[in-house]
Amino acid sequence: MELKDATILTAMITPFDENGAVNFEVLPDLIEYLLEHHTEGLIVSGTTGESPTLSEEEKLKLFKETVKIVDGRVPIVCGVGSNNTAESVAFAKKVAEIEGVAAGLCVVPYYNKPSQEGLYQHFKAIAEASSLPVMLYNVPGRTVANMEVATTLRLAELPNVIGVKECHGLDAISEIIEQAPADFLVYSGEDGMAMAARSIGGNGIISVASHVAGDDLYEIYQALEAGDLEKAGRIHRQFVPKYKAVFSVPSPAPVKAVLNHLGLNVGAPRLPLVACTPEETQRILNELNL
Repeated sequence: MELKDATILTAMITPFDENGAVNFEVLPDLIEYLLEHHTEGLIVSGTTGESPTLSEEEKLKLFKETVKIVDGRVPIVCGVGSNNTAESVAFAKKVAEIEGVAAGLCVVPYYNKPSQEGLYQHFKAIAEASSLPVMLYNVPGRTVANMEVATTLRLAELPNVIGVKECHGLDAISEIIEQAPADFLVYSGEDGMAMAARSIGGNGIISVASHVAGDDLYEIYQALEAGDLEKAGRIHRQFVPKYKAVFSVPSPAPVKAVLNHLGLNVGAPRLPLVACTPEETQRILNELNL
């Protein structure tokens, strides 16, 4: 499957062992579980993968192991961006050498609060540094800076910028879909907009909830494909409390709690994030009917 054909991409958690090291032994089980529940693409070392607390060495090994396990079944997008342009450029060049990576996900620089011109030049530098296709990631709730639609559209004209994970709302998604080149990929990064983004012409969702409710997302998209809006809407309404549960405490602690409950043993988040309390875990499991 090519990236352009993937509708449900999972922003995959990074499994850790009891000592806090990346658990590469669990990784195959995690990936197979996600693929069995309709994940059509993987985002590796994104926000949900706790990229800020992964070393470069850990990230590169994680990318290579994921490529090996997936073996071409679904596209793999690797997190390569940071708030340091020079480091992002250097890292993107290294990731470009890994055969089997479909694209690099580049987040809006956090903390620095760059201007729109600064954002354009940052992403342009990364995109032009290597042959690795670049997917933009606008998530102002985490980065403070918001990439305006005009800047996204300007970047969409660059040959190596292939898409965006947009978290600034349905209006922004709508405008980008309407005005960007026809082959520009547009994904919602908000689970609650999975149905809406797809129904207005977006490619789909880059999801956290797909770790625990991938079947729901699949059924929503199947219903939309069949033109059954009533069914899609009904499943979406049942999906809402599930995705809210996944974000009821700082992510990815809820998803990790659920996966641990299911026996996948993905461990706890790394500090400064902490695991769910037993009470929080039980409340999340109740919302998911587990």
